[in-house]
Amino acid sequence: MLTKMKKRSGWKNLSFLLLSLGISNIGDFIYLVAININVYQLTGSAAAVAGLWVIGPLTNIITKVWTGSFIDYRSKRKVMMVTYIVRGVFIAFIPFAPNMVLIYGVLIILSIANAFYSPSSITYVTILVPKEKRKRFNSIRSFATSGAFIIGPAIGGSLILLTSVQVTLWINAIFFFIAAILLLLLPEKEEIRKEIPKLTLAQVMKDFTVVKRFIANNQYVSIIYFSYIVIMIFSFAMDAQEVVFTQQVIGLSEFEYSLLISITGIGSVVGAILLSIFAHQLTLRMMITIGMIMTTFGYVMYAFSWLFQSIVVGFILLGFFNVYMNAGMTTFYQNNVPVEVMGRVTSIYQLVQSAIQVLFILMIGIIADVVSLRITIVVLALIMLLSSFIMAISVLKPKNSIHFQENM
Repeated sequence: MLTKMKKRSGWKNLSFLLLSLGISNIGDFIYLVAININVYQLTGSAAAVAGLWVIGPLTNIITKVWTGSFIDYRSKRKVMMVTYIVRGVFIAFIPFAPNMVLIYGVLIILSIANAFYSPSSITYVTILVPKEKRKRFNSIRSFATSGAFIIGPAIGGSLILLTSVQVTLWINAIFFFIAAILLLLLPEKEEIRKEIPKLTLAQVMKDFTVVKRFIANNQYVSIIYFSYIVIMIFSFAMDAQEVVFTQQVIGLSEFEYSLLISITGIGSVVGAILLSIFAHQLTLRMMITIGMIMTTFGYVMYAFSWLFQSIVVGFILLGFFNVYMNAGMTTFYQNNVPVEVMGRVTSIYQLVQSAIQVLFILMIGIIADVVSLRITIVVLALIMLLSSFIMAISVLKPKNSIHFQENM
C-alpha cells in the first residue's frame, strides 16, 4: 500500500512537470504564429520576418559560453521559473513596442531567456524523474510536444481571427505565467551550495575545462550525442529550404503545403501516442536506431519526391519516427551525463550546434544557388541516411550496451 502511494505521489509530481512543459510548448507555438504576423504587419518586409529566425542561433552563440556556469550552481527549477516569467512579461510588452528596433531588442531578451531555459529544464527533468521512469516520461513528453505542434498554431490562428495579434500576445504571456505557477508545486530536489562562485571569466574557463574533461572521459557518449546533433543540423538546414523546395521545385500549392504540415503533425502525434503506450516494450537502442533510420529515410523520400503523394509518405515517416529518435536520445543523454555538470555540458553542445547551424544554413543557401536546390537536398538526405546507418551500427554493438542500460 505504501509503495503504491509513493508511486502515485511520484507520478503526481511528474504530471505537474509535464503539464508545465506542455503549456509552455503551446505558448511557444502561439508566440511563433503571433510574432511572425506582428512583424509582417508592422514592416511588410519578408526580410524582417526572416531576421526572427537568425536571432535565436546568434544569441545562443554569445550566451551559451556562460549559461552553463550560471545554471549548474543554482536551482534549476527556479531558473526555469524565472525564464517563464521573463518570457511572459516581455511577450506582453511586444504590442507596446512602436518600432522594429525595440521589437528586436525584446526578441534578443527572449532568446537569452530561452538559452537559460533549455539546459536548466533538461537538468531539472533528469533530477526529478527517476532513471527507470525517464523513457516513459520522455515518451509522454514527446506526445505533449507533438500535440503542441498542432494545437499551438491552431489556438494562435483562432485567437488572431477572433481578437487581434496584440491580444493574442497578451493571452500568450499568460501561458508562461501558468507554466511558472505549476513549477511552484514541484519539489526542489537539489542541494544548492551556500557559496555560489562568481560568474567571472576565470570561472567560465574553469568550467570549460570540466566539460572538456567530461568529453575526454566519455568519448562514446560524446560521439553518439554529437552525431545526433549533426543529423539534426542537416534536418534543420533542409527544413529551412522546405517552403522553396516544395513550392518551386516540386510545384505544390500553398494549400497542399499547409495540408502537408498538418499531416506531418498528425503523424507525429500518432507516433507519440503509440510510443507512450508501448515505451516499456521498446529498448532504448531500438528507439534510437529505428527512429534515426526511419526519420532520415523519410527525408530521403522527401528529397526524391516529384508528387504530392510521395512527399506525404516521406513526411508521415519523419513525423512519426522523429518522436522515437528524440525520446530515445534524450533518455540516453540523461542517463549518461551527471546532473552536476549537465548544465555546462548541454550549454557547450548547444553552443557548437548553434554555430554550425548558422554557418551550415548560409552555406546551403549559397550551394543551392550555384548547383540546384534539388541536388543539394538529395545530397543532404543521402548523407543523413548513411550517417544514421553508421550510428545505428555503433549503438547496436554489444560492447556498447552498458551505455543504454535503463534500470541501473
